[in-house]
Amino acid sequence: MKIVAISGSLRAKSSNAALLHAAERVAPADMEFVFYDGVGELPHFNPDLDVEGSVPPDEVRELRELLDAADGVLISSPEYAYGVPGSLKNLLDWLVSCGELVEKPVLLLNAASGGGATAQASLVQTLTAMHWNVLADASLRGNTVDGEIEKNLRASLDALARPFANDVAVRRRRSHFDEGEARR
Repeated sequence: MKIVAISGSLRAKSSNAALLHAAERVAPADMEFVFYDGVGELPHFNPDLDVEGSVPPDEVRELRELLDAADGVLISSPEYAYGVPGSLKNLLDWLVSCGELVEKPVLLLNAASGGGATAQASLVQTLTAMHWNVLADASLRGNTVDGEIEKNLRASLDALARPFANDVAVRRRRSHFDEGEARR
């Protein structure tokens, strides 16, 4: 299972990026993390560059291809001025028109010591409007220093993996059914 991890912070020693790396350390063995670090290199969103039939800037095309190939997305964002950082909002604006990302499961993390409730709520609202499958009940926010963080991250990642476990079971049942039908 391929997971794209995106930190909404541009800081070199970001606690949100550290939280994503902690998630990778406790993730199930079949979960492969790809860290997207191009948030700060994306051009400012301009709808004129994203009209039907146009070719988006290379950075945007690469981001879309990366996310399209992913099974799920993990976003960890700080809270700035009671919202998400402008660079993360810019990334999301470039993804609004991507029908390939509809129903893409996404888990949200926030390492804000103040809780990050407003940024988290903003992300849930934006991603829901984009028709992503936001796993709000499994998302985490708040102080990441507490001793339960690894356990909480594992539980959140299990929730992200759960729909795919069911897909595998469905494929096995179908395969078994098809083999049985072939024998008849």
